[in-house]
Amino acid sequence: MIRSVTTLVLALGLALGVTACSTTPSPTVTSIAVTGPTLTAGASGQFKATATMSDGSTQDVTAAASWTTSNSAVATISTSGLVTALTDGSTTITATYQNETGNMTETVIG
Repeated sequence: MIRSVTTLVLALGLALGVTACSTTPSPTVTSIAVTGPTLTAGASGQFKATATMSDGSTQDVTAAASWTTSNSAVATISTSGLVTALTDGSTTITATYQNETGNMTETVIG
């Protein structure tokens, strides 16, 4: 009796297109790389944040990252990663995404 019920359930599942589920864990962020142009005072440039995932893939997370600058007297940064260089000096541009951070030193000259 149990065998025929199991066969019936399996047949119904196949008829309805139901397949067994296996859950594969979603990849997680393992690191963030920040890239951007070298800027002169008065210029602006878009910086990019790229996440490396636990499965080896990469994702552009520029729009989703949180951006900061260590020295806002040298350069400011918008929420989208657009850097505006103000004066000569150095600052660290940091992107944070899903609790991972990456940074790049920006040296503004002339």
